[in-house]
Amino acid sequence: MAIRLLLVDDQPMLRLGFRMVFETQPDLEVVGEAGDGSQGVTMTHALNPDVVLMDVRMPVMDGVQATQQIVDSGSAARILLLTTFNLDEYVFSGLRAGASGFLLKEVPPPDLLTGIRAVAAGDAVVAPSVTRRLIDAFAHHLPNPAAARSPGDERLGRLTERERDVLAEVARGRSNGEIAESLTVSEATVKTHVGRILAKLGLRDRVQVVVFAYEAGLVRPGEGRG
Repeated sequence: MAIRLLLVDDQPMLRLGFRMVFETQPDLEVVGEAGDGSQGVTMTHALNPDVVLMDVRMPVMDGVQATQQIVDSGSAARILLLTTFNLDEYVFSGLRAGASGFLLKEVPPPDLLTGIRAVAAGDAVVAPSVTRRLIDAFAHHLPNPAAARSPGDERLGRLTERERDVLAEVARGRSNGEIAESLTVSEATVKTHVGRILAKLGLRDRVQVVVFAYEAGLVRPGEGRG
């Protein structure tokens, strides 16, 4: 079955360019277009796309607000944020809201297609290490920092000690292979732990794991892959 796409961007020519690329792919189908975030929310509910390509900066309602509303509604649509700038201050808020990642609008078509297919398959487009850099760069933009979760977040109590270890390693941007080597277990075991972490914490993907671990105090700005 084709991956159903909804394009949400206030620039008609950009939507046209994306559509032309997607129409060359037998496994992709554009089911609708929206010119602002509010329309994007409405059309997501009406059309049930698999993936929403969501611009960040739009009139009426920006992509972050639209992402939050779509995710809060319980929609199964995966949201891929599009931004003009490599480190857009709104992107972190979008990831917190439940987006599965972000790409630059100028991304080469093959990378865009790969990203869409990855998101549709349930993966995150933003590599954990890139997400870590976003968090480090824009930590001071977090809204209501006093309300951020503490290390005692009750959801952490749902995890086993080993799952907490894996959670921290994922949040530092390490791959399954690197985690397996560090913890002296198989990659299959790490993959199983990651799946259980996502299920227990109610998170969508590895991007959300990074955000949760940061907000829960398991990792802090400046902690990287060292």
